[in-house]
Amino acid sequence: MRDLLKIFKSLADETRLRILYLLMEREACVLEIKQAMRISQTRASRNLGILHDAGLLKARREGPLVFYSLDTKLIKKNCAGLDAIVKQAFETDQTALIHRERLKRPMARSTGKD
Repeated sequence: MRDLLKIFKSLADETRLRILYLLMEREACVLEIKQAMRISQTRASRNLGILHDAGLLKARREGPLVFYSLDTKLIKKNCAGLDAIVKQAFETDQTALIHRERLKRPMARSTGKD
């Protein structure tokens, strides 16, 4: 029961739902999420951490970067159909579609100013 509560609490935020929708496109690192959604790195990291802590995401390190992807096994086990619900909610959301298009672009180099 606690696991399910943690999952639902993590999904009770629009930014985290949008991140989940982005990660349905492909795995991404914090910098790619930041670039796609045009949010701060701190905000992206914090929300990815919450989703990861809830067990919805897997993380893999590649050098200095950590790439996040959906933990489909856990989602199917605890929340079958969650992906369909999120997709349906965002399929006509113009902002979400713009974020997904940005995620497809190569990562911009950081200027170190943010």
